[in-house]
Amino acid sequence: MRADELLATVPTTTAEALEQYDDLAPVDADSMIGTWRGAELPTGHPMDGLLAASGWWGKQFVDAETVHPLLFPTRDGSALWAMNPVLAFSGVPLGARFPAVKNLSFVTPIAVARPALRTRSPKARLRTTRYRGVDTATMVYDQLPVNDVFRRLSEDAVMGAMDLRGSDRPYFFVLRRDESMRLR
Repeated sequence: MRADELLATVPTTTAEALEQYDDLAPVDADSMIGTWRGAELPTGHPMDGLLAASGWWGKQFVDAETVHPLLFPTRDGSALWAMNPVLAFSGVPLGARFPAVKNLSFVTPIAVARPALRTRSPKARLRTTRYRGVDTATMVYDQLPVNDVFRRLSEDAVMGAMDLRGSDRPYFFVLRRDESMRLR
């Protein structure tokens, strides 16, 4: 399934998303190297809308040891900056419900807080792990109980399942390779 096909038939439940996810091929970790633009796949997960409301742009995999899981555009949109996930999620129980975020935007507060939230060091690693019976590329956060596990949609697109400790179901998103902006 190609990314545009998936997004044209966006799953509406976790069961539908898992069915699509399980039908996809695994991803070789080396093929994840690069910069990827992200989009949420709403399935009724408690975190639905949170990344979109934050202005999240995507992820960057420099190599297996150097991964930036949360990229945001600069205020002028000319480059990207990396946010420290621990600071982003401090005080937020993973798996908590965020019912009002779909109606809010945190883009400006995050942009203003950029000096405090920014990191220049990697905050995740890239490994191959077994998830739902398949060995595939996985982004492992350094300081959070979270793994983003990928399956191939196309040569330049993957579907991700965020496996969070404390959540009874994964949070889904899509990444498309996009080298149009650089990390600053």
